Amino acid sequence: MPPESGDRFQQPDPGDPPGSTSGSTFTDHIGGSLVNNRAIDASIQERVLGTDTTITSRSSLSILGDGFVEALPDTFFTGAQTTQANAGLNPGTIIRVPVPEAAAGTTRIGRFGWKNQQASLLAFSADAYLNEMGITSPLQPTENTSNGVSVTSFNTANGVPAIQDPATGVAPFGTDVLAFTNFMRSTKVPPRDTALAATSDAIAGANIFHSIGCDLCHITTGTTVAAGTVINGTNYTVGAAIGSKTIHPYSDFLLHNVGTGDGIVQNGGSVSRNMVRTPPLWGMRTRNILLHDGEPITRNFAILDHFGDANPVINGYINLSLTQQNQLITFLNSL
Repeated sequence: MPPESGDRFQQPDPGDPPGSTSGSTFTDHIGGSLVNNRAIDASIQERVLGTDTTITSRSSLSILGDGFVEALPDTFFTGAQTTQANAGLNPGTIIRVPVPEAAAGTTRIGRFGWKNQQASLLAFSADAYLNEMGITSPLQPTENTSNGVSVTSFNTANGVPAIQDPATGVAPFGTDVLAFTNFMRSTKVPPRDTALAATSDAIAGANIFHSIGCDLCHITTGTTVAAGTVINGTNYTVGAAIGSKTIHPYSDFLLHNVGTGDGIVQNGGSVSRNMVRTPPLWGMRTRNILLHDGEPITRNFAILDHFGDANPVINGYINLSLTQQNQLITFLNSL
């Protein structure tokens, strides 16, 4: 499958997001927000520069089910904030980001990318095409450079948007970008391991997950807006396959500081520099790469790496018996 916008798909490849930080000001790497590991010609191979003082790797989660995430209402996010505050946690941060396919000035709650830098799957797709595959589109018509060096001589279209001329009116945001967006909107959510979920250990682990407060941020249930609702400006009407559906993402999709922040800033401003989006846990049983930086660590260490906004919850985990911790991890492995 193609990679996610601003992220990597399943593995920390093809590159890293670097930049420089001065005080509270973050500046992107010259040539784009990612340094890709490969190039079609050695003369335009991107590299981390000496001026890049803030660097991280990126892992990606599956894009399965993202059409439902796109259709979550504002109340899902604001309700999560309220619940977290009432429980004594630092509530997650909501940022509103531009919807580039809508009228100028249109914003929406960000929910895609490790920094919640995108709110619509169309924008998310266009961003991935440009920054991870080097393909321009009407939504992202300006080609990145390679460390500041133009690459248009390597483009047979000589810099003209490579996907679709918006003047035709056939696909004003790009034929391929729209097709990939529709693909993401058509995917189902990752299935659970129902056999494992029915075991006594997994059932006990689910109860522990709730009792120590993991589900304050890894929210179990959400309901999408009604079919026929228009979102993302006026460009997308939610269909019957997505509208009024109950999903179980195990995420609030908010930005949190859990002590693993990377200093990277995208659409959230300086306040978000050490925050990352709560990853959905659905499909976790298929992954061995956890957290935003792709470090290959165990489930146990990934949980222990949550200090920060999640301090009370992690202390609750530490105080569990080894048997209880293993039951919780069994539950996670059933998702």
